Amino acid sequence: ETSPAVVNVYASSTVQVRSPFMGDPFFERFFGRQQMPPRVRSSLGSGVLVDPSGVIVTNNHVISGADEVKVALADGREFESEILLKDEELDLAVLKIKGDEAFPAVRLGDSDMLEVGDLVLAIGNPFGVGQTTTSGIVSALARSHIGVSDFGFFIQTDAAINPGNSGGALVDLHGNLVGINTAIFSQSGGSVGIGFAIP
Repeated sequence: ETSPAVVNVYASSTVQVRSPFMGDPFFERFFGRQQMPPRVRSSLGSGVLVDPSGVIVTNNHVISGADEVKVALADGREFESEILLKDEELDLAVLKIKGDEAFPAVRLGDSDMLEVGDLVLAIGNPFGVGQTTTSGIVSALARSHIGVSDFGFFIQTDAAINPGNSGGALVDLHGNLVGINTAIFSQSGGSVGIGFAIP
């Protein structure tokens, strides 16, 4: 029921690349002032449709600095999106896509009702391999000082969260959205069983 409401978010931005020889009189004398072609920087993350009208919640770090943000649904359809809101401190962003029909949306749950030991599922697009669901429990509540934007009440879970899962859904076993996956604690870059979600 929940997975059709979890989307892939592709953010891209154009970066001007400066030649390493720019400003060097010797090289400019022989090669002139050559301009290097701009490079496109892209990032991949996940998002959650929270309203049938096309409202999506994701992480701010997924779309930060983007010139263009595209959204791909689980059924393969792609949409241009508009950034409605973004909050760097909370690491949340709200996007909007437009379509001819209602979009699948996840039900919002009450994260205040979570208890340590509750079963949860993390849904997202880790490493760009495609939509993936992992299971685990709520390991701890009200975590703070974890090195990312820190407002003091992250949900900690051992459901595998990897790069690309950012902005994806943390749902309870009734299919209610209880968190937005946002960060992992890892020295290797992969999941080690300590992930964090914004309630």
